[in-house]
Amino acid sequence: MTDQMTAVRAKINGMPVEVPEGTSILEAARKAGIRIPTLCKHPDLLPTAACGLCIVKIAGQGRMPRACATALQDGMEVTTHDGELTRVRRMVLELILSTHPNACLTCGRNGNCELQTLAGEFGVRDDRLEKHIPDLPIDRSNGSITIDFTKCIKCARCVQVCQDVQNVWALSLLNRGIDTRMAPAGDISLADSPCIKCGQCAAHCPTGAIVEHDEIPAVWEALRDPDAFCSVQIAPSVRVALGEEFGFPPGTNLTRQIYAILRRLGFQAVFDTNFSADLTIMEEASEFVERFAHGKGPLPLITSCCPAWTDYMEKNHQDFIPNFSTAKSPQQMLGVMAKTYFSEKMGIDPAKHIQVSIMPCTAKKYELERTDEMFASGHQDVDIALTTRELARMIKQSGLVLREMPEEEADSVLGEYSGAGTIFGTTGGVMEAALRTGHFMVTGENLPRDAVEIHPVRGLEGVKEAEIDIRGATVRVAVAHGMANVDKVLDRVREARERGEDPPYHFIEVMACPGGCIGGGGQPYGISNEVRRKRMEGLYQDDQNRALRCSHENPSIQRIYREFLGEPLGEKAERLLHTRYKPRRTYLR
Repeated sequence: MTDQMTAVRAKINGMPVEVPEGTSILEAARKAGIRIPTLCKHPDLLPTAACGLCIVKIAGQGRMPRACATALQDGMEVTTHDGELTRVRRMVLELILSTHPNACLTCGRNGNCELQTLAGEFGVRDDRLEKHIPDLPIDRSNGSITIDFTKCIKCARCVQVCQDVQNVWALSLLNRGIDTRMAPAGDISLADSPCIKCGQCAAHCPTGAIVEHDEIPAVWEALRDPDAFCSVQIAPSVRVALGEEFGFPPGTNLTRQIYAILRRLGFQAVFDTNFSADLTIMEEASEFVERFAHGKGPLPLITSCCPAWTDYMEKNHQDFIPNFSTAKSPQQMLGVMAKTYFSEKMGIDPAKHIQVSIMPCTAKKYELERTDEMFASGHQDVDIALTTRELARMIKQSGLVLREMPEEEADSVLGEYSGAGTIFGTTGGVMEAALRTGHFMVTGENLPRDAVEIHPVRGLEGVKEAEIDIRGATVRVAVAHGMANVDKVLDRVREARERGEDPPYHFIEVMACPGGCIGGGGQPYGISNEVRRKRMEGLYQDDQNRALRCSHENPSIQRIYREFLGEPLGEKAERLLHTRYKPRRTYLR
């Protein structure tokens, strides 16, 4: 507690507590090691007091206020658990369950559902109230996210994250009272809405109402096909999050164990998206140098490796299309290299090469067919994208034990990576990696060892700014994550443009999800800033442990340009590794 903060002293269940003024009873109880049940409050979101489970008693008051929306005050004596509170909470759960289907066994959140967990804890064994299940069809229209409206408990977490955190406004609450329900804006299909497929709604939903589109059966089918050659890639942030599904602490780096278990699942080649992150940096840093040092293109250059962000930009910031890097995302670069360079080297028919990606992101499913450039190999470059959660389910289905896996290496030239490649998975990482290589491309020298870590672009602040000196020239950069933060950055650029001034930034990184890919919509449930920091630390530690920390130093990157691609931004690189953008309508109807 700093001197500037006003301290509030109170008692919770007879225990003295001291917290900053304005702290809710819910948060104060958590700091004291007391868990008050709730279904609507999430650490990322403001309280809505929608579910009614977090009621407490305050000495001298006859009512039961909701702990999430009530600030702890000096001298308060709060009771969080007693027989009456337990009885009322059980009744609230029974009311919620009266409008919820008994479909746990076939639900995507079975065994990992907050409502199911609380019903078990409170011993709800019978349907004492008459069921009123809405007759609403499942929405599978957009191919990345599936909504089962019958499982919605009206907590409004998805609406709040979609509107306030992401500024997308694809979801809303319709009607009033008992008829209140969640639906895509205007009660249209999700595909017709402004949805950018980021999956933050699914990541914050407490039940199985919103989940990723499950493509595990398609992967098992491909692995069973005797004529198919199945390869797989894992994204940077997957390695520090997957373990949470198996009891490892957040941030535990399981890279080599994941390689091993993917082979045992049946994949014939295991690649690493960190390699193609290095490849993306070679192309993107080259673009930046062309624009910044040689004036060949408008500034600022804006990163484009996040498909939810590119979708958002094409719908809402179409005037910035000329500023977008045309470099494909690492997922797509790995796919096209697997079906061209690798298939050619190994004598594999690209038509029979099935490329699967393991991504932290639901929007990566959409990216597979976003434009014609995603078929640059002559075939679909990446065939199937699974989320981290889907991979965890595959592992559990297989009977393999992640903890017992040996440490193995990735395959071939498409598996070696630098420290710059691994930090792609966190907000600021793309910018930091690009600046490391951009500095080399301009000066012919690496950043000094003590300056290779660019700390101003790190952390969870919504917008981060920095200035980097490259041979006497100042490069102004900005990093934004969480879509609601992007408008602030782009509005500054527009304002300078309207005044005829130089842009306030030369280079901008955008990630749709808070925290970047470590907080992606397909990552293990239970996200919070504490979890994001631990996953982030795992990636930065991997970077520090690498002998090579810059993309241009990666010997496999040097080899693939020498043997196959030619040079960055060259004719072959442009054809295989770059894409284009076009304006899209926010609403498709």
